[in-house]
This record gives sequence, C-alpha cells and structure tokens, in this order.
Amino acid sequence: MQLPRLVDAAFDRLVVPGYSRLGYAARRAGWQALRPGSLEGRTVLVTGASGGLGAATARGLAALGARVELVVRDRGRGDQAADALRAEHPGAAVGVAVCDVSSLADVRRYAAEVRDREAAVHGLVHNAGVMPPERTETAEGHELALATHVLGPFLLTRELRPVLRAGASPTSPSRVVFVSSGGMYTASLPTDDPEFRAGTYSGGAAYARTKRMQVVLAELLADDLASDGIVVHSMHPGWADTPGVASSMPAFRRVTGPLLRTDEQGADTAVWLQAAAEAGHSTGVFWHDRAPRPTHYLPRGAETPQARAALWTLCVDATGETA
Repeated sequence: MQLPRLVDAAFDRLVVPGYSRLGYAARRAGWQALRPGSLEGRTVLVTGASGGLGAATARGLAALGARVELVVRDRGRGDQAADALRAEHPGAAVGVAVCDVSSLADVRRYAAEVRDREAAVHGLVHNAGVMPPERTETAEGHELALATHVLGPFLLTRELRPVLRAGASPTSPSRVVFVSSGGMYTASLPTDDPEFRAGTYSGGAAYARTKRMQVVLAELLADDLASDGIVVHSMHPGWADTPGVASSMPAFRRVTGPLLRTDEQGADTAVWLQAAAEAGHSTGVFWHDRAPRPTHYLPRGAETPQARAALWTLCVDATGETA
C-alpha cells in the first residue's frame, strides 16, 4: 500500500524517518517493480562507479538489461567492481573507462573517446563525489569539490550532447541524473565565492554547497537540453552506509549506523530515474525515493534569476563551453 502523501511529506521534513532505511521500507511497499529488461538496448555511463552508490547504481542498471560503463579514476578498482557485477549478473554487458571527473582536460579526453566509439548513449549518472578534509585545488585551479560535483559534470554532459541526442527518441528520451545529497538543504547557492577562497574552509560545507549547485545546474541543463530529447533530473539517496560516509563522516556513521540504508537502497532512485516511464515525462525535477521533492522548504530560500544565471556563467567560463 502506498504511503499517504501527508505522511510521506512528514517523513521528508522530519529527515530521520525519511532519509533512513525506515523511510525506504515504508515507501517501498507502495512501489511497482521495474519491468525486467526495461533497459535492454540502452547504454548508460556511471561516474564514480568503483564502489558505494556508483557501483550499486551500475548493478541495478545491469539487472534491468542496460549496457553499463563504469567511469572511474582507478582502473584496478574499476575492474574489481566490474568483475563483482558480472559475478552477480552473468552475461551483463559491463565496461570500465578511466576518467578523473575533477580534471576538465580528462573529461574532454574521455568525452571525445566516447563520441568516437559510441553511436548513441542513452543515460548518464553523475555520481562521482568527494569531501576534501582541506581546501584543495585541481591542476586547473578549481576547488576540488566544485570541480568534481559541478564543473566536470557540466562539461561532460555538454561534451556528450551529440551521443545523448542520438540516443533519444520521441517516446524514450536520453536521461541525465545528478546524485546530489539531502545535505544541500543546509546550503544556499554560493555566488560571491563559488571557489570557497574566503572564510574557514570546511569539507562538509563545500560538499553541501556544491550539492546545492548540482540541483540548480540540473534545472538549468534541463532547459538547455530539452530540444534534444534529453531529460535531466537530480536526486538524493538518503543516508546510505557508503565507504565515503565511513571515511569522511565517521562520527555521523557511529550515531546513525543502525538507520543507514544499504548502497542498493540509496541507489534505487537513480536506477529508477533511468528506467521508469514517469521520469521520462518530466525534466528538471529533484527526487528522493521515487517521488518529486521540494528543493527548498521555505519559499524565501529560492534562488534568484540572477543567482541562477551566475551559476551558468561560472560553468561556461570555467569550462570554456559556449553558452
């Protein structure tokens, strides 16, 4: 039975029941199972897929018949993840590609490689994530969380536009999904200092800021790519017991451990957004547990048109893409 809408919204606002495995269990009871083979014939690229949510997303996509490419920084870890996926799903079509999403040069190289070898790509999941313990810049001079969560995904999406367009049809759009975080609710869109040069740097704050930027960027890209038959969504996985949480937030994990979701539970909505018909009928929506969620809890928190334009300009200028 589907969770009543008011109860579902209360779970969401109260955070603990909605983000934990309790909320997942309560909501899942009302879901329809995805059709087996619903992603057959579709190619989906997943960044940060060597472990955690990325690997779980890849497993979920492969289980539905997708041809999946694990986009990773470390070839060895990527091969291990691919071997584990094939063991779980014998016969699955799985490839591994190396790309450091925080490096704009590497993103361009990888995107050119994909365009050369793939006639069409049907899905892209931006899952790669970092929570730096101290402020770090990439070789190109960008703060690491910003480069990984915002600039690299923006560039990769724009550079893959031709093959994503080729993968779209009138009845089945190509789909781009940003894996954001519920932590973005704690941050506003940074416009004055997006590179986090001023003040005391915090990895948690940098993470939340750039996850907020991802949600807004998904909305902007949704408008930018709509004419090509490409839909763009963002989602958050709730509280999942991932390697990233264990290494970056050990105190949080100790307190919430029994309530944390599995990787598969956290990845469920990202998989669903690639496969479900409902997600193909809309674009620019923020999701959690297969339902649209507000991007702000208070109306006064909404970004101004000027702030949204500033984010787009930042991405265009930093990556050298055309507006």
